[in-house]
Amino acid sequence: MDTVFDNLKVKSVAAFQFAAGRLSRLALTTGSIRTQILIFCLAMSAIAVALGGYSTLGIRHAGDLVTRTFDESLMSINYARAAGADFAAMRVASSQRLLTTDPAIHASLDKQIDELAKTLSEDLAIAADRSQSSRAANAAAKVQEAADAWMALHRIAVESSSEGSFASDTPGTSIGDVDRYSRIVSQQVELLVNYTAGDGFLFRQRALSTIRRDLQLNVAGLTLALFLSALFSWLLARRIIGPVAIASRAARRIADGDLNATIPKGGTDELGTLLGAMETMRDNIRRTVNQEVSERRSAQARLSDALESSREGVVLLDADGQIALANSRASELIHLSPQLLHSDRLDAAAPATAAIDSDSDPFASEAQLPDGRWLRVSRSETQEGGVILVYSDITTLRQQKAELHETNLRLDAALTHMSQGLCLYNSEARLQVANRRFCEIFDISPELVVPGMTMEDIFGLSIAAGNHGSCTVVDLMAERDRSLAQNEGGNYLQHLADGRIISIAQRPTTDGGWLVTCEDVTEQQRAESQIAFMARHDALTRLPNRTLLAERIELAVAQAGRGLGFAVHCLDLDNFKQVNDTLGHPVGDELLCAVADRLNACVREIDTVARLGGDEFAVIQSGLHDGAEAEHLARRMVECVGMPYELNGHRVVVGCSVGISISPGDGTSGEKLLKNADVALYRAKMEGRGTWRFFEPSMDASLQRRRAIELDLREAMAKDEFSLYYQPLYDLHLDRICGFEALLRWHHPKRGMVPPDQFIPIAEEIGLIGPLGEWVLHRACEQAVTWPGEMKLAVNVSAAQFRDSGFIDIIADALAASQLSPRRLELEITESVFLANSAETLATLHKLKAQGLRIALDDFGTGYSSLSYLRSFPFDKLKIDKSFVRDATATHGSKSIVRAVISLGRSLGMTTIAEGIETVEQLNHMRAEGCNEAQGFLFSHPVPVTEIAAKILELRNGFKTSALRNAMAS
Repeated sequence: MDTVFDNLKVKSVAAFQFAAGRLSRLALTTGSIRTQILIFCLAMSAIAVALGGYSTLGIRHAGDLVTRTFDESLMSINYARAAGADFAAMRVASSQRLLTTDPAIHASLDKQIDELAKTLSEDLAIAADRSQSSRAANAAAKVQEAADAWMALHRIAVESSSEGSFASDTPGTSIGDVDRYSRIVSQQVELLVNYTAGDGFLFRQRALSTIRRDLQLNVAGLTLALFLSALFSWLLARRIIGPVAIASRAARRIADGDLNATIPKGGTDELGTLLGAMETMRDNIRRTVNQEVSERRSAQARLSDALESSREGVVLLDADGQIALANSRASELIHLSPQLLHSDRLDAAAPATAAIDSDSDPFASEAQLPDGRWLRVSRSETQEGGVILVYSDITTLRQQKAELHETNLRLDAALTHMSQGLCLYNSEARLQVANRRFCEIFDISPELVVPGMTMEDIFGLSIAAGNHGSCTVVDLMAERDRSLAQNEGGNYLQHLADGRIISIAQRPTTDGGWLVTCEDVTEQQRAESQIAFMARHDALTRLPNRTLLAERIELAVAQAGRGLGFAVHCLDLDNFKQVNDTLGHPVGDELLCAVADRLNACVREIDTVARLGGDEFAVIQSGLHDGAEAEHLARRMVECVGMPYELNGHRVVVGCSVGISISPGDGTSGEKLLKNADVALYRAKMEGRGTWRFFEPSMDASLQRRRAIELDLREAMAKDEFSLYYQPLYDLHLDRICGFEALLRWHHPKRGMVPPDQFIPIAEEIGLIGPLGEWVLHRACEQAVTWPGEMKLAVNVSAAQFRDSGFIDIIADALAASQLSPRRLELEITESVFLANSAETLATLHKLKAQGLRIALDDFGTGYSSLSYLRSFPFDKLKIDKSFVRDATATHGSKSIVRAVISLGRSLGMTTIAEGIETVEQLNHMRAEGCNEAQGFLFSHPVPVTEIAAKILELRNGFKTSALRNAMAS
C-alpha cells in the first residue's frame, strides 16, 4: 500500500510541474492582457488545488497508519495477553477441581474450565489474525497446541482423582505432571506476547518513517508553489505594469498641454490600442484648438463693431481691474465719472450719487452723473475673473418710478393699516390687490399672493396653509356660491381648521369685479358662545346645570310618549364636607371635577350628566327598557365614584348615594321626577350611604314624617321638651356603682318618647347638635354636682361639637357654672371625631385632658384605624361595643376580640368598660376576662334624675341577688 501511495504522489508532482510550465509558456506568448491575467489566475488556482489534494492524500495515509496500528499491533498484543489471563484462570479452576470432592462444585468447575478453554482458543485466533509476522502466528498455534495437551492431561488427572487410583509410577497422569505442563503453556504464551509486542514496535517505526517522508514532500511542494507564485507575479509585472506606466506618462504630457508629445508605439494588446487612441486624440485636440483660435478672432472683430454702434456703454475689465475693452459710449461716461469703473463700490458712495435698485438684478446698481442723469450699471463676471460693465441711461424711467412709488406708498399705507383683510378682483375674476392683513388672517406668505391669480388659486393657497381641513377648492367655491344665493350682500362665516371664525363680506364693483373683505371674529363668537354656554352649564365641572337638565328631562318626557322610557338618578357625595374642611376648597373643587369625569365615563353618549349644586349631581338615563338597566348604571356609578382619588398629593376616598325615579311610573314631569329621585336619594343615605334606592310611594310619606320631626325639633328646645336620663356605670373590681352616663331623651307632646337614633342624626344635619349638646353639658353638670363625690359623669360628644372652635370654652363654662370637678367629667367620643381634622382634634383633646377631664373612646372596634388613634392620643377609657359583648359568650362569637381589647387597654394603662350587659353570663364572662367596668340593662335601664338617689343606694354595696332577680324579671 505504501508503494502505491508513493507512486501516486510522484505522478501528482510531475503533473503539477507540467501544468505550471504549460501555463507559463501560454502566458508569455498570448497577446491579450485579459487572457494573460486569466492564465495567471488559473495557474495560481492549479497550484492551490494541487497542494490541497496532495495534503489531503497525506492526511488520509496518516489516518490509515493510525488505524492499522490499533487494529493490528495493539489488538494482537491485547488478545495475546487475554489468552494468558484465560490460561491462568484455567489453572486455578483445575487446582480447585482436583482438591474438592463436592459433585456440585465439580460440575461447576468443569463447566468453567471448558468455557475458559473456548475463550482461550478465540483470543489466540484473533491474536494470530491481527499479528504482523508469521512467527507471531506460529507462536499462537503453539500456544493452542500446548493448551490442548494441557486439557488432555487435566482430564486424565480428573478421572484418576475420581477413581482414587493415582499411580505415582505412571508418567503424565499425576497432578505434578499437569503443573509442569502448565509452565510450558505459560512460557508459550509469554513468547507470543513478546512476538506481538516486537511486531508492533517495528510497525511504529515504519509508520514514523512514512510520515517523515510525507512531511518532506509537503515542504518541497510548498517551496515550489511559492517559487512559481513569485515567478508568475514577476511575469505579470513585466508584461502589464511596465507598459501601463509608459502609457500614463504619455497621457500626462497631453494633459499638461504638450500637443507635440511623442506617443510610443504599442503592441497588439489593449495597451497598444490605448496608445494608438491617445495619438489620435492628440491630433484631434490640436486641430480643434487651431480652429477655435480662428473663430475667436473673427468673433472679436464682429463684437467690436457691435459695441461701437450700441447706445449702451460697455466696459470689459480684466482680472487685474484694468480696462481690456471699452466702446466710445462708455469712454464718454467714464470721462464724466471715473468711479463708474468700480461698480462693486457704488452702494458705498454718497446717497446723492449712487443707489441700489431693489426691483432689478442684484448685480445692477444705479448712479447719478454730475449733469443729473441716472445710469443703470450692470455687472457680470467673466470666466477669466474679469468684469463686464454695462451702462444704461434710465433718467426718464427713474422719474416715472418715483411718481409711481409715491402713489403706491399712499395706497399701501391705507391697505396695510386696515383691520380687515382685503382682496380686489377684476371682471375676469383675477386678483388685483391683496393687503397684508388678508395674508395674516389666512396664514399665507405675502410673496405667494401676486396679482393675476384667480379666486381658485387663492383658495388653493389657503388650503395648502391648512386652514380648511379636508375641504377642497370646489367645496370652498360652493360655499361662496351658496352665500351669494342666500344673501345679496354675500356675507357668511367661515370656520377654519385651527378654530378661528372669519367673517367674509363680498361686494360687487362698478367694473364688474368683486371686493372681498375678511375679519377675524373668533373672540366675538367665542364670547357669545361662552355666554350661552355658561347660562346652561356649571362653571366648575362644565356639566349641564339645572336649566339645561330641566330641558333635557322635558325632551326625554316627550320621547317617552313615543315608547322610550328613561330614568333620573340623583347623586350625593358621602363625606364631601369633610374633604372641604380638612383639605380645603381647592381640593374639593378638583374632587368635584374628577367625579364629573368619572360619571361621564359611566354613561353613554345619549345620557346626560348634570351638576345640581354643591356635591349633588343628576343623570338622565335614556332609552331605558327596564329597572335592571337603571340599577346596573347606579351600581357602576357607586363603584366608580368610590374608587380612591389622587389630588395634589392627597389620597381622597369618598362615596356616593343614588336615588332613582323612572318615567312614567314615578312621574311625567321633570319637577316630579327630580323630587322623587331626591326622596329615594335621602332613603339611600339614611340606610347606610354608598348604595342606591328606587323611589317608592312610601318614601315620600317617610320623608314627610322626617320633615315634621325636623320642624318640631327646632321648637323642642324653646318648649323645654328635652330631658336627661342616666344609666349606671358599675365597677367590677370594687363591685359597686361608680357613676352614670347621661342620655338625651325627647318627650314629644304628640308622638311621645322619640328614640335618640331618630332625632340625633337630624339634629346633626340641620345644625342643632351644637346648642343641644351645650344644653346637655350644662344640665348634666348641674345635676351631677349633687351626687356623691366619687360618682363620675359620662357625656357623649358629637363630632360636630368638636368642629366648633369654642367647644373648650363651652365645657369650661359648664364646669364653672355648676362647680363640678373636672376629674368627675368623662367625655365619650367616637372615631368619627378624627375624620374631620385629626391634627386640630388631637390638639383639642390634649387641652381638655390638661384641664383634668377624662376622655373615653366609645364603640371601639366598630370604625377604622382605631389602633392609630390609640397611638396618637392616650385615652383614659375604651368602651367595648355592645355588639361584641352580646356575642362574647357564643361558641364562635367575639370572645377573642373582647379579650384582645381588654388586654390592649390593660397594656396601655386604659380602663375598659363593656356596654350592653344584659345577662349574668355576660357579666361573669367580662369579669373573668379582666374588664374594669360594665354597663347595661342587667344593672339598670336609663332612669330620670329623680331616681338617681335610689339607684345609688341600690348599687352602692354591690350587685345583690334581689337586684339580680329584679333585673332578670325586667
